[in-house]
Amino acid sequence: MMRLWGRKSSINVQKVLWCLAELGLKEGIDFERIDAGLQFGKVRTPEFLKLNPNGLVPTLEDKGLVLWESNTIMRYLASQHNKNSRFPADIASQYGSEKWMDWQVGTLWPVLRPAFLGLTRVPLAEQNHELILKSYQETNQLFEVLDQTLASQAFCSGKKFHLGDIVLSLCAHRWMLINETFPKQTGSRANLKNLERWLNQLKAETHFEAFAEKELNIINK
Repeated sequence: MMRLWGRKSSINVQKVLWCLAELGLKEGIDFERIDAGLQFGKVRTPEFLKLNPNGLVPTLEDKGLVLWESNTIMRYLASQHNKNSRFPADIASQYGSEKWMDWQVGTLWPVLRPAFLGLTRVPLAEQNHELILKSYQETNQLFEVLDQTLASQAFCSGKKFHLGDIVLSLCAHRWMLINETFPKQTGSRANLKNLERWLNQLKAETHFEAFAEKELNIINK
């Protein structure tokens, strides 16, 4: 049976779990999930480090293949289990999605990350409020880029839902949660109507609600 290491509170594990659900794969039937990371530990054990020397989640084991990096795991799962054609396979849709997946991990998340970690992992007395505000406001600008794209198409890669929508929407959801939880520290959140329409559509038509966090996992108290 396929095995996935990672806690459900991790945004990168959420990506993979959502992808698995869209492909019709069920935990306990089609794959085993092992809690790991933060309060669950395990990621620094010799057993885990043999699988993933980075000591991070998610990590996937399947038929002797070991994969880490959440976006890569999603691509693999879609290539192996897309029997219900949940994710379009035409070139335009696939690579329209791919560019946004790379943008999420290489451009969007590095900018949002200081605000998220600064507010949820760093003790209050040690928080760099200038950095947090800068991080959040620059993320506003990045989401405006996505909002412009969504003004003329339903999903990030065109007319149909794809992997890129998963990685982007979980970041967008976290961006909103950060502002709702820490409005003074983040400053105002950009009012992006196309992005909100897209999120509501994902909530209605996909497994978004099952895997998006309901509140931030704050461990700096």
